[in-house]
Amino acid sequence: MRICVDSSFLVSSYVSDSNSLESDRRRGNSSGIWLTPLNEAEFANAVSRHVFRLRINLAQANALWSLFQSDCEGGIWIRTGLPDSAWRVCIDLARKHGPALGVRTLDTLHVACALELRAERFWTFDERQAKLAEAVGLDTGA
Repeated sequence: MRICVDSSFLVSSYVSDSNSLESDRRRGNSSGIWLTPLNEAEFANAVSRHVFRLRINLAQANALWSLFQSDCEGGIWIRTGLPDSAWRVCIDLARKHGPALGVRTLDTLHVACALELRAERFWTFDERQAKLAEAVGLDTGA
């Protein structure tokens, strides 16, 4: 099954929060979840923000990054490129769904990537992204 995730799902997979148990449950039933450079960049920034906000220290952040890299090498996350066509789809999604859903650029770009990669599922804990994904026919459930 082709699965794409957004950064909220990815971060909850490594940083303990209210969604971590659900993230672990979903990942436990799946392997080879697609990861774009956008996901990786957002993960790095989110972990850094946790350090900035004093929720974790730098050593913990480095350990999370190492674990994440090991998981990529181990096949839990499958790195794939950001489809060039995702930018056009991102714009189209913003124009079509933005007025009703209040989505942001990164919301539409994540969903556009999932569409262009022909994902069957899109996992997110972001309410706006989930609504957008569902509006375009992506399954957001486990």
